[in-house]
Amino acid sequence: MISKPTLQKAVNENIIEAEQLESLYEFLQNENTDKEIDGREEPLKFIRSFGDVFITLGIILLAVAINRINFTGYEAVIPVVGFIAVAEWLVRVRRLSLPGMAILIIVLFFVNKATPLDYDASTMSGLAVLGLTSLLFYLRYKMPFSLLPLTICVLAMIVKQIGLDVFENPIIFAALGLIVFAVAMWFDAQDTKRISHMSDSAFWLHLLAAPLFVHGVMASMLLSESSFFELINKEMMIFIFFACFFLLALLVDRRAMLVSTQLYVIYALTQLFQDSLSGTQDIMIYILMAIGLFVIYFGAYWYKTRHLIFGFMSSSEVAKYIPDLSSQDIK
Repeated sequence: MISKPTLQKAVNENIIEAEQLESLYEFLQNENTDKEIDGREEPLKFIRSFGDVFITLGIILLAVAINRINFTGYEAVIPVVGFIAVAEWLVRVRRLSLPGMAILIIVLFFVNKATPLDYDASTMSGLAVLGLTSLLFYLRYKMPFSLLPLTICVLAMIVKQIGLDVFENPIIFAALGLIVFAVAMWFDAQDTKRISHMSDSAFWLHLLAAPLFVHGVMASMLLSESSFFELINKEMMIFIFFACFFLLALLVDRRAMLVSTQLYVIYALTQLFQDSLSGTQDIMIYILMAIGLFVIYFGAYWYKTRHLIFGFMSSSEVAKYIPDLSSQDIK
């Protein structure tokens, strides 16, 4: 990595123009980062060192203190402006992602206080303001995490517009999960090497899409009064579903899809097998052991398994939109 002082020497010796120094230094920084993370599956680029955690802690403490002032109504815009100014320094200039995530959540909190959400007509406008705030953060700072609250706001507006009780019609969750998954895959397809903010954006969307889809499908199957589902063994049905879901996550190379649904898997399996085993404690032991072994194995052999199962598709049309299927290991 070429240091900034070295580039300044090049300017002094008229090798490069002074106007090119900052843009060239930024390019070299990004190029160096890309080389470091190239080939890694779902790299967590939102934290670089403990310094990020330390700064984030300071931001949280500051927000807690400011909130004690008890701003009400439009007064809450004051801390919003203040934290946006901090974001200009920490996120736009210093490019710190974890503090940026904390700042966005805090900004949304105070924006919510300025435009309080309730269950009357103002709810839609409140959600729209929160979604717009997240969108502006994404456009201004190119911070992938911003897409998560933005998407949640959009989905909440859709659900409210539909006017149906989503808990009585869980298939709506599944449909919304599929939509978010499709958007996530669009971002993934733009960056199959996982080196840019497009892939990072997909990461957060996958974290949201997976539990929505899993809950929607599982609740629809298990709570359905259809005679078709009555004829099917529920234990077998849940195993088939999660096997298919695992294969999908393996194909698109997104372990985040599995991580974000593990708690639901534990709960669903516990409910299903509570009559088959001697007690709740026994159920949890068996289920946690099985999931623990599953995570350990596929954490170590994810790429080998992916290549073994889907390697034959490496020359197919599908392979153009997902990470490399031909390699068994991280490059």
